[in-house]
Amino acid sequence: MKVRSLLAAVVLLLAGCSASGNAAPASPRPSDLNDQTGSGKYDGVGLIPPLPRPQFTLDTTAGKPYPFGQRTAGRTTLLFFGYTRCPDVCPQTMADTGVALRSLPTAVQRKVTVVFVTTDVKHDTGPVIASWLAKFSPGTKATFVGLRGTQAQVDAAQAASHVMLAEDNGKTHSSEVLLYGPDDYAHVQFIYNNSNEAKQMAHDVRLIASS
Repeated sequence: MKVRSLLAAVVLLLAGCSASGNAAPASPRPSDLNDQTGSGKYDGVGLIPPLPRPQFTLDTTAGKPYPFGQRTAGRTTLLFFGYTRCPDVCPQTMADTGVALRSLPTAVQRKVTVVFVTTDVKHDTGPVIASWLAKFSPGTKATFVGLRGTQAQVDAAQAASHVMLAEDNGKTHSSEVLLYGPDDYAHVQFIYNNSNEAKQMAHDVRLIASS
């Protein structure tokens, strides 16, 4: 087992678009070390135990309430927290997501919902989020959803999802993407700054969507 690689993965999970802040995860849990070393079922980082699909309600870019747990129940879902003015983590993560989806059969893409939740409650308005997401969704048949809310609501959503609470006005945030399956559990996550992230996503989304 490569301990150095594992430690690097843990650091990346807590990284954000800003260097400041030392927030801890909302609910620490171990990773599946078999998957972390590339010998397990998933190409991403497996989760032990799996995380249940969270229940929270935020507003869509059109200002409509979106109960995440209910609207995505039973669907293959990618969940990511970030902000649109991010210079690196967020656009790269969403670009990798788009690349991964476009590599999959149309039938698989149609089973997928991608949910982006802004951590910048002051600047990311509905129209801003909608315009930003539109850069990554072309060419896919997946459903892309942008969500926003008050600071308290976004904090509650992060806590329910077991990711670290964003700091520094949303600039320091979790860099992980959680993948939920039809069984309403996340068995795997993806880590930013991985040159293979798009391929890992494509492999695991196809696997999860077919389960």
